[in-house]
Amino acid sequence: MTKLTNLWRWPLASLQRRLFFYVVLPMLLLAALAMRFGLSFTNTLVADSLRSDLELIGRAIRVPISDALLQQDTATITTYLESVFTIGRVYGASVYDTDGGLVAASGVTERDLSRSLVASEVVRTGQLQDSYRSVSGESVFSQFLPIVDRSGRIHGLLQINRKQSDFSKSLNQLAELAWLSWLALAVLSLLIMWLGHSSAVGQPVARLVASMRRVAAGDSQHRADSNGPTELQELSRGLNSMLDHINNSNAAILRQQQEREKLAQQLKAQETMAAVGQVVSGVAHELGAPLSVIDGRAQRLLRQQTDDDSKRQLEAVRGQVARLNRMVQQLQAFAHTPVAPQQQIALDQLLQQALHSLSFEQQEQDVIPKLAPGYPQLSLQADVPRLELALVNVLRNAMQAAHSRVELSAEIQGTELWLRVQDDGPGLPTSLTADELVAPFVSTKVQGKGTGLGLAIVQQIVQAHQGRVLLHNLAAGGCEVCLILPLTSASAASSV
Repeated sequence: MTKLTNLWRWPLASLQRRLFFYVVLPMLLLAALAMRFGLSFTNTLVADSLRSDLELIGRAIRVPISDALLQQDTATITTYLESVFTIGRVYGASVYDTDGGLVAASGVTERDLSRSLVASEVVRTGQLQDSYRSVSGESVFSQFLPIVDRSGRIHGLLQINRKQSDFSKSLNQLAELAWLSWLALAVLSLLIMWLGHSSAVGQPVARLVASMRRVAAGDSQHRADSNGPTELQELSRGLNSMLDHINNSNAAILRQQQEREKLAQQLKAQETMAAVGQVVSGVAHELGAPLSVIDGRAQRLLRQQTDDDSKRQLEAVRGQVARLNRMVQQLQAFAHTPVAPQQQIALDQLLQQALHSLSFEQQEQDVIPKLAPGYPQLSLQADVPRLELALVNVLRNAMQAAHSRVELSAEIQGTELWLRVQDDGPGLPTSLTADELVAPFVSTKVQGKGTGLGLAIVQQIVQAHQGRVLLHNLAAGGCEVCLILPLTSASAASSV
């Protein structure tokens, strides 16, 4: 009952139902039509075969019956008529004269054919005739054969009867067998269709639908199984390709959003730094003149003093003024937008100038930077004062952090010049990233020992020369800062 209910509820859009109505059912109808024509053709063949059997029987006994009829030997005629019952399924056999009167008979026969049109036609034409008749209330198939003598003259009539049911019985049995075979074929076709569809199409479709439902539920990383028929494989690959494109598009949109957010942050930071730069430039300008006056007055008083304690105090004042002057210079460098044209300078001269400029700040306890030998001999196109300032800032930081070694080196890597400054100090703090270390006003020194603008100025200058700054800790301890500058074709050609 449940199966019948499920079949009744078979959805119209189901592939199985469509396959049944559009493929299996037309094939079964064609098979039934072909069987119907086949049965009709078989019916004709069987009827012809039964007629042929009666004709053969009649022709087999017609000659001896003709001789016996000429001799008026009724007993012999009866014997021959009874013999046909041993040859085949005969219902009755009889011999008539040309007027239709009965001469001899065996089995169920008609007593008088004087009014039979079929019998008259056989006597007139001499041709075999047959017809379906009713004899003693039984439907029979009668065959009439003319009895002729040796000269070909018709002098009698032979009738052989066979039950009509003998014809229909064979045909009915054949029809029953044929329609039972058709029914078995229909059931087998439905079973094959259902099993074949379930295994070959239904299961892959169910998996594909399940995959689509998972994707619809939000699992965008799920991918459909590409097994099954070629068409379903194409659908699965199309679904997977569409999901890949969607994910790639979403990722691209996310990257674009992140880039826009990053650009917005950078723009906001630049606007902030521009405002800070204007304030810093004004403050540095206003501080420069008073500091110069204080340093000049202290220097004049220092020349006038003879007391050692007073001299130490004045030297301390001048030291603090020098410290403030360095801060002012850094503030001015940070707020300064380079407008000077670039000049040609030898790398050796640039490195020596940076070391010489730093020598004015060195104290007895400071580590002296060393220039590593083997640097390339080439010229650079650069804003010389600002690039020198970048080197000085990096060397100053290394000198302040080092325990015993600060080394400046230069080498060419591909189409870039790498200026390296290494020290053996404590290294960079792991709590800050490289981007945070080069940000303005970020310092790793103790409170009051730095402005947090040194590396920011270096980053600003190197970027203005289309270069980049790398910072990392050395495996043996200490820190390395790399200023990476692109080499022009002229610079590369001048290297030796």
